[in-house]
Amino acid sequence: MNSKAIAYSDLKPSSAEQVRAAIRRGLYDGHTAGLAPGKLQCNLAILPEKYALDFLRFCQRNPKPCPVVGVGDTGCPNLPTLGHDIDIRSDVSKYRIFRDGVLNGEFTNVSDVWSDDLVTVALGCSFTFENALLRNGIPVRHIETGRNVPMYRSNVDLAPAGRFSGQMVVTMRPIPENQVAQAKAISSKFTQAHGSPIAVGDPAQIGIKDLSKPDWGHAVEVKAGEIPVYWACGVTPQNVLLDAKLPICITHSPGHMLISDVAEDAETTILPKN
Repeated sequence: MNSKAIAYSDLKPSSAEQVRAAIRRGLYDGHTAGLAPGKLQCNLAILPEKYALDFLRFCQRNPKPCPVVGVGDTGCPNLPTLGHDIDIRSDVSKYRIFRDGVLNGEFTNVSDVWSDDLVTVALGCSFTFENALLRNGIPVRHIETGRNVPMYRSNVDLAPAGRFSGQMVVTMRPIPENQVAQAKAISSKFTQAHGSPIAVGDPAQIGIKDLSKPDWGHAVEVKAGEIPVYWACGVTPQNVLLDAKLPICITHSPGHMLISDVAEDAETTILPKN
């Protein structure tokens, strides 16, 4: 991180393009929850072309955790349908690189490992609908506290495709009991960002033992009068890719999303040329 690092609070009023520029210059490597409100945020899966078709089949069969919002050309680091100036090698605040199913580490730039056979698949992210919740007076605890959303492994099985299979990862947000129905209705409109919740209430119903111990992100308090609500999560394909033991795959680090120029409520995720 550059010695002139930009704080999360300083990026809050910035546009999507400005946030990406700060990330590209190495000035910010934190989570993106709550940044560039109104813009679609994306999970990432970057993998060799020979595996990409099966992976896209897997996403098509599991649209709740894996809603495809963009696909790059083979070997091209740009995503013109999502942003005019996106360079997928540098515009995400933190990446993970996996080789043969083993995490090699987290990085803020992946230019050194980019190759001509890689394909980028961008997937919708629940950070997108959080802005709509906030606009309607529904609190989002991890944004209130400046934390990353809590993420958990579940026991919800996914439909396999080729070498890709596994179980769903979910995010949890505590919602006031009298606003749960409204939160469901609002998020259901964002089908490209996981849509409506998959479960409400007791975490044991989806195989979560302890809400205070998320598998990724940060634990948040569930206050009196609130109910845990669970949405499908874009970390799901990371687990699936890891289990598939590809020779290489690159993902975002949980909570560190690509911020696109596409409006979160756009009818399609194809950015207009003008």
